Amino acid sequence: MAERRRQLTPWRAAGTRAEARESADDVVRETGWVFNNLTGEALNLENFVETGDAEVDVYIDRFGWSSAALGLSMLEIGSGIGRMTAAFTRKFGSVTATDVDAAFLERCRETVARFGRVNSFRTVHIADGNSINVPDQSVDVVFSYITLQHCRSSDAVRLTREALRIVKPGGWVALNYRTWVPEDALLVPAGAVVRSLWHLPVAGDRLSRWRWSTRLGWQANRLDPRRVFAAVEATKIDLSEVAVLHHPGRPQKPVEYRGETVAQRDLDVANKSHWWLLARRG
Repeated sequence: MAERRRQLTPWRAAGTRAEARESADDVVRETGWVFNNLTGEALNLENFVETGDAEVDVYIDRFGWSSAALGLSMLEIGSGIGRMTAAFTRKFGSVTATDVDAAFLERCRETVARFGRVNSFRTVHIADGNSINVPDQSVDVVFSYITLQHCRSSDAVRLTREALRIVKPGGWVALNYRTWVPEDALLVPAGAVVRSLWHLPVAGDRLSRWRWSTRLGWQANRLDPRRVFAAVEATKIDLSEVAVLHHPGRPQKPVEYRGETVAQRDLDVANKSHWWLLARRG
């Protein structure tokens, strides 16, 4: 049986919210855990997926995968209800969607059925929050966006190692993290307070639903590239074409991999508080 982890409690609450809604359209409109900065009664699942379609096209292009994606297998860490997953199923040969919330994965299957390709699509539940039940060296691409900042930092590091374990030789990992910005002096402690309040009776139930409180509660960790690369080196897995991608004008602190300074590149679509690990398995 998977360990009962306290930090997974709010994710299970989110899944309960998703299950309680009659349709995925209601989930998008009413559930605070599902958002893309668009709110309102007119927003529906189709609108939600359209925003994911646009972002998938951009990232595939920026990472240089445009000509190679067709036919490759990919795994998404943190699919949610499938905002980007539907597009991935149309771009890649096979797709595995993973998430810590089984209810979200049910909604993800609904999203892909409506807007993607169900052939060669499957889901895997990350029941313990940090390990993925997928064989070693089994997929060509591992991708994660706006997920590794929303869990305990140790789980984010473990999922990074899992991504490297899963990807095939010659395959790519593209993993998104959040780093420190000045406003985090308020956001991080506020997030800790909100997460503690989720466990209260009555009040916690409401706070786990509202957008403003769930967005604050999601401020779970900030990871410096040096900590991530220390974990990468510890795997003893050989990587090539390693790069840190960041918001233009906001490079990260220099970091080394196997005694060499890692290349840093501007990513025009990167949020100022985000950075990416992009690498190919040797």
